[in-house]
Amino acid sequence: MDKVFSDARSALAGLVKDGMTIMAGGFGLCGIPETLIEAIRDSGAKDLTFISNNAGVDGVGLGRLLETRQIRKMISSYVGENKLFAQQYLSGELELEFNPQGTLAERIRAGGAGIPAFFTKTGVGTLIAEGKEVREFDGEKYVMERGLFADISVVHAYKGDTEGNLVYRKTARNFNPMMATAAKITIAEIEHLVPAGDIDPDQIHTPGIFVKRLVHVANPIKRIEQRTTRKRETVASAGAGEEI
Repeated sequence: MDKVFSDARSALAGLVKDGMTIMAGGFGLCGIPETLIEAIRDSGAKDLTFISNNAGVDGVGLGRLLETRQIRKMISSYVGENKLFAQQYLSGELELEFNPQGTLAERIRAGGAGIPAFFTKTGVGTLIAEGKEVREFDGEKYVMERGLFADISVVHAYKGDTEGNLVYRKTARNFNPMMATAAKITIAEIEHLVPAGDIDPDQIHTPGIFVKRLVHVANPIKRIEQRTTRKRETVASAGAGEEI
């Protein structure tokens, strides 16, 4: 079966529907499947639930879907860089399920591993635990968290072959590998597409068995969420006989 599609729109054709749950990889703006997210926007699907560490920033990533009011609910950890997200949440337009970042990662990993629920100390005695089962193990309290599994996962990889074996690069190896396992259908956008067999098996992060569709996105824009710089220090010339 040929997994490679000519563009993001055709890679998502027949898959995106109203009311779906979709996972979107990335950490901040690093490793986000921006091209696939834009194709989801263009599909016009609405009332979507997105599972993502964050919601991009205004006008970028999932921020594009917030602009078009296509997202009904977010299951996230950090959303502080998106003013529109805050406005929609505070006005009651957007439903939000907050998770500690480690808990979110484990919920996704558990979903991909077929584990329906697990217990963790994180959140015990806080708002996080409200309405959830709390159980005691060895004298310590733990809160039960459900695994997460989506209809579709969209991920971004640095390199992939035509069989769907994926390699992520640096910080982009964040939520992408877990999300690739935790959905009925995973679609990957790949910066460098190579023939099957060109990737050393020991270097593969996501085996192709998890990936159903691929789109080659060469030279994507690498955005920086928060650019922090300092003024370059000017070293004055030292006088005669002085040490620098």
